[in-house]
Amino acid sequence: MNEHANSSTTPQGIRQINSIAALKELFSYGQLSRAELARLLGLNRSSSGSIIAELVERSLVREVPEPGQKPNVKGRSGRPGILLELEPLAAGFVGAEIGVEHISTLRIDFAANILDFKITDFDGRLTPAEDAVRQAVGQAFQDIPEDVIEHIEGFGLSAPAQMDLNGNVRIAPLLGWKSVDLAALARNSLPIDVPVMVENEANSFAFGESYTSSKKRAGVTLFLVMESGVGGGIVIDGRLFRGAHGLAGEIGHVFVRDSQELEHLLGLDRLLKCHQGVIKNGAATLDGFLKDVRDREPKAVEIAEEWAQDLARAVVAVSRLIDPDRIVLGGSVAALYPMVAARVTHYIIGLQPSTFPMPDIEVHDAPETGASYGAACMMHKRYLTGDLHRASDGLLE
Repeated sequence: MNEHANSSTTPQGIRQINSIAALKELFSYGQLSRAELARLLGLNRSSSGSIIAELVERSLVREVPEPGQKPNVKGRSGRPGILLELEPLAAGFVGAEIGVEHISTLRIDFAANILDFKITDFDGRLTPAEDAVRQAVGQAFQDIPEDVIEHIEGFGLSAPAQMDLNGNVRIAPLLGWKSVDLAALARNSLPIDVPVMVENEANSFAFGESYTSSKKRAGVTLFLVMESGVGGGIVIDGRLFRGAHGLAGEIGHVFVRDSQELEHLLGLDRLLKCHQGVIKNGAATLDGFLKDVRDREPKAVEIAEEWAQDLARAVVAVSRLIDPDRIVLGGSVAALYPMVAARVTHYIIGLQPSTFPMPDIEVHDAPETGASYGAACMMHKRYLTGDLHRASDGLLE
């Protein structure tokens, strides 16, 4: 990154800061009049107009007809009938999630809209890290036209792994990885030279879910990703909390009962193992288990009841530590929660004094895109906090 160009003590640096601020405001609000943008930037119309003209000329911002008065900014005024918004095609960002049973990839535009989502089956337990990354990158870029690839400004990669603050994988027990430089593998596999960022899949999920909505940024939110294991991420007032070593939110490794970690109690592997023991024919699948729960098959209901009790224990334990306003469930196993939500509430009430508040628990509306979307959004934010050119590699600040 060019430090001189970003110095706040030079006219060029001040202009650069104001340009970045303008893009951030347009991303936050979606559309603004020229007068609104000038007011939010704290600039006079002449200074703001010069910045807008440059951003329009560089095709980062475009003018659009105003469909009607918008309530999100008071005192709308300015050039009648014309609003400003980010040019969606100005930049794109690619995100990928390497899971245990699947690889999901997607692309987002400059307005953080999801494009080109794909999810494929994958056996992470039998695939070396280098091959897994190569497969994820290939899937992510295989259908992107050349004229679109030239506008890609970053690649984010997530995986169920313990990572340090530099993005190096210490260990990924579910994938069998240890001491892996995941960012270097991604850079070596990419067909283009763009910044790379890697992150734990639960942190990516947490970041993406809270990135595009100001309503979701206030307060404390715990995000749980329940697939083969259980990962967790914490967002406090819109900022991802990683902890001292990048391991905050790793609730899956908390011991809940019978000397078992939570991810072994709530994860997909245990559900399928328990269900396999009661079905008569074929291999256990999540869809089959959920169907049996819906159909009130006694053994399946018994398994679901125990799962609800373990989830309640986890909610009570983590609530005493971080006091979350809400808990958001993602991953394929989250589909079980609506069927047992009342039972989870019942157990929570029985496990904690009434003086402690009950966090809101909800299921993410698109759990299959969560981690890959968050990985792409991290690159989106990095671009908006950089110098509007390709930023250097590293973790999100």
